Amino acid sequence: MLGTILAESGGEDLLADVEELRHKVIGAREGAVTTEEITALVGAWPLERAKQVARAFTVYFHLANLAEEHQRMRALRERDDAANPPRESLAAAVRAIREEDGGEERLNELVAGMKFHPVLTAHPTEARRRAVSTSILRISAQLDAWHAAHEGSAAAAEAHRRLLEEIDLLWRTSQLRYTKLDPLDEVRTALSAFDETIFATLPKVYRTLDTAIDPEGSGTRPPRATPFVRYGSWIGGDRDGNPFVTHEVTREAVTIQSEHVLRALENACGRVGRTLTVYANLTPASRALIDTLTEAEAAYPTLMAEIGKRSPNEPHRRLLLLATARLSATRERDADLAYPGADAFLSDLRLVQDSLAAAGAARQAYGELQHLIWQAETFGFHLAELEIRQHSEVHAAALAELESGGPLSDRTEEVLATLRTVSWIQERFGVEACNRYIVSFTRSAEDIEAVHKLATYALPPKRVPVLDVIPLFETGADLEASPRVLAGMLELPQVRRRLDDNDRRLEVMLGYSDSAKDVGPVSATLRLYDAQARLSAWAREHDVRLTLFHGRGGSLGRGGGPASRALLAQAPGSVDGRFKVTEQGEVIFARYGQSAIARRHIEQVGHAVLMASTDEVLERERAAAERFRPYADTIAGAAQETYLDLIGTEDFAVWFSRISPLEELGELRLGSRPSRRGAARGLGDLRAIPWVFAWTQTRVNLPGWFGLGTGLAAVADLPALQAAYREWPMFASLLDNAEMSLAKTDRTIAERYLALGGRPELTEKVLDEYDLTRRLVLRVTGHERLLENRAVLSRAVDLRNPYVDALSHLQLRALEALRGEEADTLSEEDGRHLERLLLLSVNGVAAGLQNTG
Repeated sequence: MLGTILAESGGEDLLADVEELRHKVIGAREGAVTTEEITALVGAWPLERAKQVARAFTVYFHLANLAEEHQRMRALRERDDAANPPRESLAAAVRAIREEDGGEERLNELVAGMKFHPVLTAHPTEARRRAVSTSILRISAQLDAWHAAHEGSAAAAEAHRRLLEEIDLLWRTSQLRYTKLDPLDEVRTALSAFDETIFATLPKVYRTLDTAIDPEGSGTRPPRATPFVRYGSWIGGDRDGNPFVTHEVTREAVTIQSEHVLRALENACGRVGRTLTVYANLTPASRALIDTLTEAEAAYPTLMAEIGKRSPNEPHRRLLLLATARLSATRERDADLAYPGADAFLSDLRLVQDSLAAAGAARQAYGELQHLIWQAETFGFHLAELEIRQHSEVHAAALAELESGGPLSDRTEEVLATLRTVSWIQERFGVEACNRYIVSFTRSAEDIEAVHKLATYALPPKRVPVLDVIPLFETGADLEASPRVLAGMLELPQVRRRLDDNDRRLEVMLGYSDSAKDVGPVSATLRLYDAQARLSAWAREHDVRLTLFHGRGGSLGRGGGPASRALLAQAPGSVDGRFKVTEQGEVIFARYGQSAIARRHIEQVGHAVLMASTDEVLERERAAAERFRPYADTIAGAAQETYLDLIGTEDFAVWFSRISPLEELGELRLGSRPSRRGAARGLGDLRAIPWVFAWTQTRVNLPGWFGLGTGLAAVADLPALQAAYREWPMFASLLDNAEMSLAKTDRTIAERYLALGGRPELTEKVLDEYDLTRRLVLRVTGHERLLENRAVLSRAVDLRNPYVDALSHLQLRALEALRGEEADTLSEEDGRHLERLLLLSVNGVAAGLQNTG
């Protein structure tokens, strides 16, 4: 279909050029075509044609990704078997715990304590424009219609026509943003996932768990599944390094979230209310429900008279329709009718549920009405808790200004205004809407105390907000110092009071991105593992219920990869039924773009949370960690040394910016946040996202594997490493993620990028480490080829790689011209065309590899 559109819009010659490049890159993978031939073909095109071809391959990947999503959904439907639940499902976890890990009592204990807390962030890793994403959603709907229609029918023909129309529109839509996103754009973009899938998906997940626990009783008794998911958000609250997130933005972000969830609850409550036509003579209402309606008739006579006309002798329906009207009033700020908070709404819902159950209408009490209750319990009136994040140095500077008694800078005024905004949010939406305040680059307990002190400067004592101030440990040194910082926090009276009030709950955030950039992927993995083990031991010693908040990115170089496998690879005892993690940019739409995939993702995480908390898994992990830890230490030490040797090379940052599109990434306008923390140009101030994104574009993927080969080579005992891979989930996860990263690396194309730096010694160092890592990873895993044990993923990568190659060749044409000796002689027009070709290819490679940063 895309070929048809290309021929229609650009002529048969455009399609011919696209096809010629496609065949050549496939041929190159088979050894039938040389790199020089492809370079010559791409170099011979006018720049306008090169841009058209880049767009064609980018659109191709959007369609290929969509086709894969639909195939995943088909596979999920085919594997949906209640008698034999699929792997990594909630039903599989329930069965395993019931049969192998303590029976019914242990199952009830684990289910009751389970928590999954995904936090959506606006980290700039979504390369697609919102217009492109919505276009893809429309194509997806037409693809559903096409598959649903009978072959040869008029419906199939119409769906086919509409598919061509939508693909044509996607082709004609600019792939690049012309204007920079502001934080509220990011809020609205992320909330589209809530509107499209998350709100409706969560009760289905809870129902799945409830049914797994008691297949016969679900829907006819009080639920045994607890609503274990709570969403958080940094979008509009994360101001670390983003001057565009102000207190006004934070206030507006919470207001927008509330508008979305109130509208969703209003629609759902209205739907359930309209259908609940139970007749009072057959299903009499409870005394409490009748009293509530009587009070409402006195308070809102006109409204209740109107509802009564539509619901004669249907008291349960009348109360739900009243609740619907009150939700509307809450959204519109009508104080007379509005609910004071979500608890009052839930009270009405439970009143209806209890009345129905008492009247014998159990199926009505615990069916769709229960789904609405789960939604209200999960999202409240705020949808997701908005978390504030700021750098410790900003707090220190603000406190110094306030204590000096001198004039206050704009930045300090903004810090105080932010704390006042948190107080306002809590007064309007409740404490749970915004009480977590994350301090990045926490080095001491004083960094935590500073936030509490600033709150007393910002507000009078009675209006100081409830604050859970959370330390974020990001660098290798900070991770090692984390227990000392927590010990210091326990000395703070504000922290002690908060622990007394919240059942001794404490949260700590671990940063994966900066730690990996700081010490390399292998050493960072082990340091994070150790930090979790030490923090968990500290929490047990001090009777603290610790939640570890994992600041993972989407890419492997930033702690990404399958969340469920990562969970089972955590240090023993560090999960304890609770998992909190960031979900960023492209990951949000990969996981929540389609309802079936969203449901599977949440189930996989729920399965892993339950299983990681079982005695059997904990004991197996402890035994493996104790046995193989000396080997891991040797690997990490050698890996870190070679990684630091590479990035510590003189003028490494200059070399890196020459071999990659690093400097041009800001022109993609991926998000509102700058790519650097300050004005410096070294690696230290460069954020982890563009660091990983740029390496991904070069097809080197260095942050996902560099140093591992040297580390493995430092251990002479191959059988021990092979046993560690089989028996220790942490080590297996490390190698599996490196293997995936290596599979997406292309040595031949990578060599061309590396050559742009004019530093042959660095090129040799990178490629030698790649060869060594690839060889030893295969030897330790026992695989003949990369991803041998993951057939579907391997097939997908193999099919995609040649098409990504096409975009890489186009990108190299632009990069070589912009970085070459004759770059200064380029005309202004040619320079603009080359930069646009570069950005189009960056966008396409991101779509092809399905990750950016």
